[in-house]
Amino acid sequence: MKKIYIILTYTGTILSKIVKIYTKKEYSHVSISLDEELTQMYSFGRLNPYNPFSGGFVKEGIDVGTFKRFKKTKTKIYSLEISEEKYEQLESIIENMKKEKKLYKFNIIGLLGVALNVKIKREKYFYCAEFVNYVLEESNVIK
Repeated sequence: MKKIYIILTYTGTILSKIVKIYTKKEYSHVSISLDEELTQMYSFGRLNPYNPFSGGFVKEGIDVGTFKRFKKTKTKIYSLEISEEKYEQLESIIENMKKEKKLYKFNIIGLLGVALNVKIKREKYFYCAEFVNYVLEESNVIK
């Protein structure tokens, strides 16, 4: 058995405040990590920590990028034990997305749909929660 980690965060940025208002949830961003130290977390978010309008597939870390910039980020971490096979599938999906990251875009329209309670799905476009859900479903961790 292997462990994966789901990381919920709230940075307090304008965009995170807007997301929090519409979702009515304590946290506004979600990432996934395959290592306990959280040295490599993956999500869809800011490509540049200083530009909230340029988003896509991102490799995050607690001491780099957006999280380094927003030191008072509120965090909740969940661990999930999964089979070796599912772990390898999950790792493979993320590795493929890393290799082809230029093909993936941030789903700002889908995020706006959340505010309207309308699901707007676009191929190769994700916001953070869509991405985490996608990799968990594709690796059969969840159905």
